Amino acid sequence: MKQIILENYRCFHRKQIAPLAPLTLLVGDNSTGKTSFLALIRILWDSVYGYGDLNFKEPPFDLGSYHEIAFRQSERSGPAPSFEAGFRADQGFETNLIFQEYRTLPKVVRMRFVDGNNWTEYYYDHEHLEMQVGTSRGVWTVSTNNGTQGRNISLIPPRHFLPFMLPGVLYGSSPHYTDNLIPVNGSPPFSEQDASSFSSSSFAATDFSEERPFVSAPVRSKPQRTYDQSNWAPNPEGYHAPMLMASLASFDREKWEHLKRELERFGSSAGIFDAIDIKRLGKSASDPFQIHIRKFGKKRRGPKQNLIDVGYGISQVLPILTELLLPENSRMALLQQPEMHLHPSVQAALGSLICKTASQGRQLIVEAHSDFLIDRIRMDVRDGKTDLKPEDVSILFFERNDISVQIHSIQIDELGNILNAPDSYGTFFMEEMSKSLGCVFRASGPPNPSEAGH
Repeated sequence: MKQIILENYRCFHRKQIAPLAPLTLLVGDNSTGKTSFLALIRILWDSVYGYGDLNFKEPPFDLGSYHEIAFRQSERSGPAPSFEAGFRADQGFETNLIFQEYRTLPKVVRMRFVDGNNWTEYYYDHEHLEMQVGTSRGVWTVSTNNGTQGRNISLIPPRHFLPFMLPGVLYGSSPHYTDNLIPVNGSPPFSEQDASSFSSSSFAATDFSEERPFVSAPVRSKPQRTYDQSNWAPNPEGYHAPMLMASLASFDREKWEHLKRELERFGSSAGIFDAIDIKRLGKSASDPFQIHIRKFGKKRRGPKQNLIDVGYGISQVLPILTELLLPENSRMALLQQPEMHLHPSVQAALGSLICKTASQGRQLIVEAHSDFLIDRIRMDVRDGKTDLKPEDVSILFFERNDISVQIHSIQIDELGNILNAPDSYGTFFMEEMSKSLGCVFRASGPPNPSEAGH
């Protein structure tokens, strides 16, 4: 995703466009909508790539009913009659959704895809459905005599409408496919030229089988002395991480050795452990197991210790590490405060890992309250530690203005300086940034090389 568009959603009143990058950092006071912003990204992803209904209450995001989700001017005023959300995809197309209340929940009443001169749209009033497609040549209404009648279309996920919205458009111009395309306002009949225009669009080339974004909760699972092998499907609290590690150790030694090596590399760089192992309490892969951690001393190896005996922080960061260190995991990750319960030196090391992961083709959106983590990212970009360039990092600063929140887009330059920040941003990180980098903090404008110190 390259941009997020939102209006009348939660604490965001006026229409705003927030740019995303391979690595996007969300910063700001508590209760300024950062978590709501992350939740909206997953909702938007589900609207295009997902296969289930849009769920505003799915953990770790419980946004409530329509009355809690739509913007409200005051305690006495009702919610906005609708709210809007959309995004611009990496592939080039844009999508826009409008939500209204239906049985206390937000439901999509309009969905529009735009790719250059080509567009598709549907809208409905919970009883009547209308769909249209358009190119530079004209507009055509799509007949809905194809299976939607008799169904409660208010409950059909937007993703499921795509086959109806594009009947045959992406598969050729045979009359068998285009009979349902009815010209509107004097438009010519839908032709091979129109079909070719759609089939060559970025939307047609989009892979809709992408893995759903990984989402982490701010507080993750507590360590256990002994684990039972169970379902290790990813979950926000990270309960799956120990089971995933044990499963790989039993059934995919090559992948486990890779993950173990990368975990130990991170642990050594952060100074929290030098070795991590799975200890089976039996001979079968289904037997209980323990996670053992070892910290090397200066001259000799220390004893292996159970995960529960080495501090809370390691167990809290393990789910984040397993997600970031396995390259075949979801291409997008939404991370809530990954620095929770970590020493500042570990927060900084995590910043380097986040920077490295984003440089390898994955998109990370990170809610962070740690200046150590953000400073390390800026320093790694400045020092060329990875292939991540300044333009590959977006800092979104969430600032409350009376009853609504404004999202400010902030960039960094090749020296690690902050650019285009509002004055209020300085209350968060200016002093620590200046100390750590020796850089001059600027609210706006290009850096002065004579002052930058690098």
